[in-house]
Amino acid sequence: MTTIDLTINTDLVRKILTSFIRSEITRMGFERAVVGLSGGIDSALSCYLAAEALGPQNVLAVRMPYRTSSPDSLEDAQKVIDALGVQSVTIPITEMVEPLFERFPDMDAVRRGNIMARARMIVLYDQSAAFRGLVVGTSNKTEILLGYTTLYGDSACAINPLGDLYKTQVRQLARAMGVPESILTKPPSADLWKGQTDEGELGFTYAEVDRLLYLLVDERYSPEECVDAGFAPEFVYQVMERIRRNQFKRMPPIIAKLSYRTVGYDFLYLRDWGT
Repeated sequence: MTTIDLTINTDLVRKILTSFIRSEITRMGFERAVVGLSGGIDSALSCYLAAEALGPQNVLAVRMPYRTSSPDSLEDAQKVIDALGVQSVTIPITEMVEPLFERFPDMDAVRRGNIMARARMIVLYDQSAAFRGLVVGTSNKTEILLGYTTLYGDSACAINPLGDLYKTQVRQLARAMGVPESILTKPPSADLWKGQTDEGELGFTYAEVDRLLYLLVDERYSPEECVDAGFAPEFVYQVMERIRRNQFKRMPPIIAKLSYRTVGYDFLYLRDWGT
């Protein structure tokens, strides 16, 4: 098996990401951030980074439980709030989503989970307007590549400090920044239904898929080279198909081109308007 080292310089990455949050938010004319705090490692790390970048008084952590959400998730989110001293609010989403669930009683767990994720983003962006802070994202590189996100749900944000960190690297940085141990060690879960875990739903562990993704994406290995490196062929092609199938989730909506200057094609960057 090929040796794959996903170790990061946590001090350097911490400095880069806090500077990124501070510069991007202030460049957009804001001073505050809003983070949806689930009690999981990704949202905890985003909250730690935002608090360090902007000061805890300028960060609002929003807990948005559903009636079946694990009590441990609320408790772990509270540990983050208490450790950092950030502002916080708890807004249950049960009364928001139940009428739609009742209208479609045959709705499967995936549909229900997507509705819950999008309802949470409604709450988060409303709090963004009330708090006058930008939404800081929590999706990591592994989730983004695999499409393990809900469009206009947990993938929605103004800036994302974690999007170039694999889950394995998120864990390293979270530990270095002092995220509570109970968050570091529990199985990753979106907590969308009872007993749901990320790895159970994906069918493989983050540790093994991160190593494969690193070869496929960062090192640009071919599928055959990944197999030669020791990965099972069916695993390689399963992951490749997920990456390919979910490309649409990684792109803004495609605009039909009609003019000489089309947003996303020819008009890509801000220019000096001479004001």
